[in-house]
Amino acid sequence: MKQFDVGFNRDREDWRSFVAEPWPQSLSRLDNVLLPLNKISAELPVLIAGPTASGKSALAMAIAAGRGGVIINADALQVWDCWRLLTARPDAEDEAALPHRLYGHKSPGCPYSVGHWLREVQHLLAEGVRPIIVGGTGLYFTALTGGLAEIPAIPAAIRAEADGLRLSHGTSAMLRDLDARTALRIDRANPMRVQRAWEVQRATGRGLADWQDDTGAPILDRKAAEAIVLSPERDVLAERIGRRFDGMVAGGAIDEVSDMLAAWDPDAQWARAIGAPDLVACLRGEIPLDEAVLRAKAATRQYAKRQRSWFRGRMKDWRWIEAA
Repeated sequence: MKQFDVGFNRDREDWRSFVAEPWPQSLSRLDNVLLPLNKISAELPVLIAGPTASGKSALAMAIAAGRGGVIINADALQVWDCWRLLTARPDAEDEAALPHRLYGHKSPGCPYSVGHWLREVQHLLAEGVRPIIVGGTGLYFTALTGGLAEIPAIPAAIRAEADGLRLSHGTSAMLRDLDARTALRIDRANPMRVQRAWEVQRATGRGLADWQDDTGAPILDRKAAEAIVLSPERDVLAERIGRRFDGMVAGGAIDEVSDMLAAWDPDAQWARAIGAPDLVACLRGEIPLDEAVLRAKAATRQYAKRQRSWFRGRMKDWRWIEAA
């Protein structure tokens, strides 16, 4: 049985080999039942979620090449044009070989949220494309299939005020200003989530939790799509993460981070690429490279753990594949 190699240094012809041969070969096992790729619809939308390094992009490309469709990014880190290696974005040759959308299309400093992403996906769906939506940002999939509150745009003056507060005093003052329900619901350890909640309350007079409870209709019916979660065994995934990050460093990730050093803002959305803070510390002479790599791998494993928790809590009715 062939398997996808999801390591960073995978042979880039790998996904092509799956469509050059007859389709009944299997991708993986689901509840000990072989899942042939030709069981995936050639017409329905396809949703592919999973933790980082689980093989999502390779599966999406194999489906697009063999069954048709446009690959649409659902990873909040892969939207930024400053990162390709560090976010494991499909390489330029893969992007050219098959239709890819919403990858590397935003510059650092541009405002971007799940609402922006959802509107972009809605425009693509209106064009009549067969979407293959792939990524590790669970909130994107939840908004896509469950709806999203239509919060008004935040005025530039309020955003600037919020930026100033965060940079000068952290998020403690913002947290004190939030309504109780919002303060309990948001990720208080994430400065940008706290700032977003503060901005919404300041601009609209309503707490973010209030807006979230007033959710609009979803733009894609989960039951009318092939919805897949790739879920490698934990130790297997950890080994892949380590191998992939080594490949990132060997492939030039340090240069990629160095290019962004002058603009570095650890709380900015684009700066949340896993491993970037550790390589920044290395470039600034604060830690040696081997320690930066160890920290980055540990952070990536923790990120994968958080992704798994999100998927388990919100995607129980998706097709789960224990990818080998």
